[in-house]
Amino acid sequence: MKDTRKSAKSTTPIEKRFEGFTAEERAAMKDRVQEQKVVARRGRRADEADGESAVLAKIAELPESDRAMGERLHAVIKASAPALSPRLWYGMPAYAKDGKIVCHFQSAQKFKTRYATLGFSDEANLDEGAMWPTAFALRELTAAEEARIAALVKKAVS
Repeated sequence: MKDTRKSAKSTTPIEKRFEGFTAEERAAMKDRVQEQKVVARRGRRADEADGESAVLAKIAELPESDRAMGERLHAVIKASAPALSPRLWYGMPAYAKDGKIVCHFQSAQKFKTRYATLGFSDEANLDEGAMWPTAFALRELTAAEEARIAALVKKAVS
């Protein structure tokens, strides 16, 4: 006897279906897989110089406005918290303490946004009452922003 069942058709309109991850999101996930493979080959306590060179190389690949901001942020973070180790995280420059990400820089180009972002993880010691910011939009870096970022990074690692 022949099977005459038909597959059920979706009642969700085509324009409302989940299309999956964006190309940028897929690229970030691929970057993360590559980063994990490198750590697995070199071990968890990978040489800090390798992490710094990878971060500087990633920053060098950015468009000019993001590159200048990334270079300044890198300098401010390294000066403010020398204990943080630079490394890549989802293809973004990040800074870790004891192997755990404390903060990261997301260029505007990464996900095609109108501003870059300086983000802090739950490892950052920024708790302030019942609510506090964990990410900051950056359109430019002036001396005032650099001073504020330096203070935030110092507090995050305290």
